[in-house]
Amino acid sequence: MEILWLLLLLTLLPGPGKGQGAYAPAQAQIIHAGQACVVKEDNMSERVYTIREGDTLVLQCLISGHPRPQVRWTKTAGSASEKFQETSIYNETLRIEKVQRMQGGRYYCKAENGVGVPAIKSIRVDVQYLDEPILTIHQTISDVRGSFYQEKTVFLRCTVSSNPPARFIWKRETETLSHNQDNGVDIYEPLYTQGETKVLKLKNLRPQDYANYTCQVSVRNVCGIPDKSITFRLTNKTGAAWWGRTGGDKKLYRSKKSLQSPLWLKAEAAPPALKMSVNETLVVNPGDNVTMQCTLTGGDPTPKAVWSHSPNPMPPNSISKGGNLTILNITTEDSGYYNCTAINNVGNPAKKTVNLLVRSMRNVTYQITPDVIKESESIQLGQDLKLSCHADAVPQDKVQYTWYKNQKVIKASERIMIVRNDPELPPVTSSLEIIELRFSDYGTYLCEVSLPNLPKTMNSSEINISAETVPPSISVPRGQLVITVREGSTAELQCEVRGKPLPPVLWSRMDKEAMFSNGQVMVETLDGKLRLENVTREMSGTYKCQTARYNGFNIRSREAAVQLNVQFAPVVEPKFQDIRLPMKRSITLRCNMLKGSPVKVATAVWRFNRNLLSVPPIEQQEYSEYKINSTSRETSGTYECTISNDVGSDSCVFQVTGKAYNPEFYYDTLNLIESNKQSKNYSYLIQWTQKEPGAVDAVLHYKLEIKPPNMKGLNSFVVTSRSIGKGFLYEYRLTDLKIPQSYEVKITPHTVAGPGDSASRTIRYKEPINYPSQSDSTCRFEDDKLCGFVQDKYDTFDWIRQSKLTQSLRRTANTGPEMDRSGAPEGFYMFIEASRPRRFGDKARLISPLYNITSKFPSQKSIHCVSFYYHMYGRHIGNLTVLLRLKNIGTQDIPIWSKKGDQGNKWQLENLQVNPAAPFQIVFECIIGKGVEGDMAIDDVTIKKGECPKRQIPPTKTVAAQSSAPCHPISGYRLWLVSFLLFVLLR
Repeated sequence: MEILWLLLLLTLLPGPGKGQGAYAPAQAQIIHAGQACVVKEDNMSERVYTIREGDTLVLQCLISGHPRPQVRWTKTAGSASEKFQETSIYNETLRIEKVQRMQGGRYYCKAENGVGVPAIKSIRVDVQYLDEPILTIHQTISDVRGSFYQEKTVFLRCTVSSNPPARFIWKRETETLSHNQDNGVDIYEPLYTQGETKVLKLKNLRPQDYANYTCQVSVRNVCGIPDKSITFRLTNKTGAAWWGRTGGDKKLYRSKKSLQSPLWLKAEAAPPALKMSVNETLVVNPGDNVTMQCTLTGGDPTPKAVWSHSPNPMPPNSISKGGNLTILNITTEDSGYYNCTAINNVGNPAKKTVNLLVRSMRNVTYQITPDVIKESESIQLGQDLKLSCHADAVPQDKVQYTWYKNQKVIKASERIMIVRNDPELPPVTSSLEIIELRFSDYGTYLCEVSLPNLPKTMNSSEINISAETVPPSISVPRGQLVITVREGSTAELQCEVRGKPLPPVLWSRMDKEAMFSNGQVMVETLDGKLRLENVTREMSGTYKCQTARYNGFNIRSREAAVQLNVQFAPVVEPKFQDIRLPMKRSITLRCNMLKGSPVKVATAVWRFNRNLLSVPPIEQQEYSEYKINSTSRETSGTYECTISNDVGSDSCVFQVTGKAYNPEFYYDTLNLIESNKQSKNYSYLIQWTQKEPGAVDAVLHYKLEIKPPNMKGLNSFVVTSRSIGKGFLYEYRLTDLKIPQSYEVKITPHTVAGPGDSASRTIRYKEPINYPSQSDSTCRFEDDKLCGFVQDKYDTFDWIRQSKLTQSLRRTANTGPEMDRSGAPEGFYMFIEASRPRRFGDKARLISPLYNITSKFPSQKSIHCVSFYYHMYGRHIGNLTVLLRLKNIGTQDIPIWSKKGDQGNKWQLENLQVNPAAPFQIVFECIIGKGVEGDMAIDDVTIKKGECPKRQIPPTKTVAAQSSAPCHPISGYRLWLVSFLLFVLLR
């Protein structure tokens, strides 16, 4: 007896509380709007969005989930850049005005709300276009066997860029030509052109081949793109004029955009030709006025000559008029390549280039090289000695060097050799080689550099050769090995050089490959001092100084190093931290010093609401802590820790409170609005969950405030909290709202710590869907609002509402119903089309309105009956499944009925009895089979309370008598639990 009472009690236990577990992962679906030009049946597919170039692309990411997901758009091979779109990549709608072909590709919508994994959906955008065709003509000459012109073979090459690939049509006059239609015509596609080119070959020209030829390209009117064409007139005169002049390829461009008014090219058309008044290389002196003339020698129509400069733009002191280019008061910066280009849209452009050089000299340097064979690094009598001189000049190969000793020109002798191009040194470097140095060779040497036709000369520094000429050494002065400065100040690093002569000092970074502020890797100083302005922390490190191997001895460089330390203020974390916790809890606040120089904390000062706190002094360490022993209203507030070193300070801020987080509105609610048009009022069901309810003490109640926007007057309500569980769904119906007024709603949670963070949203009136009443709960789909049924946002394609009068004339034969279940031509039903672009496995779901259960106990009239007619006829029929969707903890889809394969060419009735434990919806799911003869349909769907009748009551529509359908009762989880316990006990 006790066991029976236990089983009875289990059957009477209430189901899960309404609204629990309202948190749901993000879901997304991409739909397209704007100026799409897909074919009609593709409008139901989210896979490909076809659009014409220049139209407006609009993609919308429909999202659901709680909390409200955040959206981000990306594109294959990179982010959806802000540069080419009108809206942010973080909006649910992505809009691109005047879309271009390079903006085609796969776009991704990522929706994320922190619950489960992000939802990612994609759509491929296919941009359609058709450019103007380009016609190129060339010819070959066969062996002479008679008439000159009739032995020519002409190739008309038509090229176009398009998407999709264009179809080519060649015409002679009005006659359409085909491949090998006679022995004189051949049409083919060249290799490696990927469908973008078609060639018309006219073999051994015959009299009938002199005619008008048209290349017409078409993308079959996709996206409304019209066909385009280009026409060429082949005559004896055309051939003679063109072939006799150039014998090369000719390009013909055409600007007309229709086929009605052909534009004939002149028979005398010829590509451009030109000549230049100066040589290919022109050398001038700085300050000269330079003129270059580009003369046109051919071309019909008359070409236009244009000057350009590379690699830089045309200099501001240049004047271009026609084919003449004049540069006034030329400078070395004006050097470069100057191009004269002639274009007349016939054949290839003609181009001439002049390399303009402006004479200049700079950077005259010298080197002292001791005897290399004896590996000496000093000057010694009886050993060889080489003095070298080099200058950077334009033109480099014209540089002339003259050597002097004690102001007298040096002449070559048996012991003294002068070499113009020393192979061991940079090109065009002069060397003075002294064999077996003698005392008489001591003196002051000088190198003079000149360029022909350049008035001025340049001299090297004086080179003193004597017993006092010694190699350099380098060192760091005492106290200068480590330099410490503050960020933003100036640092001076110094290395001392000894020797005669004193060479330049080169500075570089030792610890990293970093550049100096001037963008160079190495800096030259003459006095050995490196001055760094406005130093930053990144400039800390080791710097190397070394002697240069020019303007001194050409020997191994001497090196030294200087350490630079840049002190800067500390950087701490966290910058800001929001800490929520219940009352009477302890917590330790910690401020960490991430980096700084010096790296240890010198002082740490704590404040609470700007008032100084007493904290024990700390040892040198990298953090500071403060402990709150017991949180209360009095200890709630702003804590600030300021950490300082010898340079500056930085602060951590902690907001410590027991106040609750903000509520999170639930946006995926169905049946939000109930309207009373007689009183012109409406009600709105507002629903929300509490963000992180376990972070603080339990929420005692919520305060709701409502008012029209931009208006005075405020109504407030109190909603008592019933749960502290995460995901519990609260709701409150706002009544007596005025149609069609919008309202601002603010919800504030209250705990023992006081009011928490508020959340606000605007509610707007929307005309509700008229759902079927309980007295007439049959949906016959005669209204385009579908009785509140909706298409699933996350399936592959949609159901279609149609009748015999509206169905496609191209519908597939041998599948699908002729008309609705009643046999009336004007009667509607819901239908899925299995033809293209559908593929095997594609899914379509139709979802009923949400039905609330009015009793807590399934034994008290919570049973519902689902009745519908289905039509499954065709040899490729897939699956039709009915699912029970429960809205309790998240969403559960439970299959309750399914059919597969051909069921005959007739409407059939099915009754299903369900016993849901929560608010529910009925989902009709179709899965496409393996062929086009797989159309399915449903009609006359009834969902009403109570058990299914043993025999179906005749519906309103006239219908042929059918056998009664069996009733399939679907019990709730309590019945399953009772059955399981009975099974265990009986064992």
